[in-house]
Amino acid sequence: MICYRRTKAIAKKEFLHVLRDPRSLYLALAIPMLLLVLFGYALSLDVDQIPLAVFDHDDSGESRELIRRFTASPFFQFKARVESYREIEAGFRRGGALAALVVPTDFSRKLKQGETVAIQFLLDGSDSNTASIALGYAKALVSSYSSQLRTAWQVRKGAGEIKPPVELELRVIYNEELKSKNYIVPGLIAVILMIIAALLTSLCIAREWENGTMEELLSTPLRPAELVLGKLAAYFALGFVDMLTAVTAGIFIFGVPMRGSVWLLFLSACVFLFGALCWGIFLSATMRNQLQAFQAGLLSSFLPAFLLSGFVYSLEQMPLIPRLLSYIVPARYFVALMKGIFQKGVGLEVLWLELVFLVVYAGIVFVLTTRKLKEKLA
Repeated sequence: MICYRRTKAIAKKEFLHVLRDPRSLYLALAIPMLLLVLFGYALSLDVDQIPLAVFDHDDSGESRELIRRFTASPFFQFKARVESYREIEAGFRRGGALAALVVPTDFSRKLKQGETVAIQFLLDGSDSNTASIALGYAKALVSSYSSQLRTAWQVRKGAGEIKPPVELELRVIYNEELKSKNYIVPGLIAVILMIIAALLTSLCIAREWENGTMEELLSTPLRPAELVLGKLAAYFALGFVDMLTAVTAGIFIFGVPMRGSVWLLFLSACVFLFGALCWGIFLSATMRNQLQAFQAGLLSSFLPAFLLSGFVYSLEQMPLIPRLLSYIVPARYFVALMKGIFQKGVGLEVLWLELVFLVVYAGIVFVLTTRKLKEKLA
C-alpha cells in the first residue's frame, strides 16, 4: 500500500527544491516558449517566393507574358535578368537564385506559326526538396500558359474554343490553406513535453546521490512507489503548465485551429506526461552522475521524439528499420493524438488505440522505475 503522508512529504520536498532553484524553474517554463517560437516560425515546410533569374533571348510580348506568369505567382520571386548562362551559374553559387527561366530566341515566331517551342527551366538541386516542388510549380504555370495559347490559336483558325474533356476540381480538407504550422505545431507540443519531462526528472535521483541525501532517504520507511509519485508531483505540475502554455500559444498565437475535444487532449497529455516523467526518473535512478543522467535523458527524449514520431518526417516514407523502431517511441502515438484532435477533430472512436499504447507505456515505465529504485533502496 502507498502511504499518502510519505508521498505528500516527498512531494513537498520536491516543490520546495524547485521553488528554491529559480534558474531551473525559469528555464523549465521558458524552454517551451523558446521552442515554440523557434520551430513555429523558423521551421516551415511551405515553399514559396523561390528566387528566380530570367534569361530572355527573345524579348517579345509573348516571352514577357510567360515571364509575367512566373513573377506574378506567389511561388516565384523575380531576382535578376541575366544575359548569359555564366551569370545563372554564378547566381546559383552565391545563393542569389534557386531557379532560372531561359526563353529561346525563336519563342514568339514559333508560337505564331503554331509550332511547339521548348523553354528551359534550370534548378539549383542542392536543396532537392525545394527543387522538386519548384519544378512542379513551373510545370503547372507553363501548362496553363500553353493551354491558353492553344485555345487562342484554335479560335484564330476558326475551330472555336476547345474545352478540356475532364476538369479537375481540388478540395483540401482539415488544412484548407496548406499551412505548415497547422501540421508542425501540434506535433511540436508532443516534442516539447517529451524533452521537458525527461530533462526535469532525469536529474532528481542522481542529484540525491551527489548531494549525499539519498542515505537519509534510505533510513526512512519510504517505499519506491511513494518516492516516484512524490517526486513526480512537482514536475508533473511544471509539465502541465508547460503543456498548457504550448497549447494556448498554438491556438492563440499561431492560429492553429482546435477542432477536437479539449478534454481528450488534456487526458492524453497527462498520460503521456506521466510516462515521460517516469522515464526521466528511471534514467536518474540508473545513473549516479547528473551529467550522465542529463545526456541520457537528452538522447532518449529529443532525438526519438524529433526523428521517429512523425513530427516532421513522414513515417510511411522511412526505410523499414527506422519505421519499426518508431513503434517503441511513445511520442509517435502522442503526435498522432495531437494531430487527430487538432486537425481532424476526431475522438476516441478513432484514436483509442494510440491512447491505449500511451497508458501501457506509462504503466510499464512506472513499474520499471519502482523496481530500479527498489534495488537502490534495498
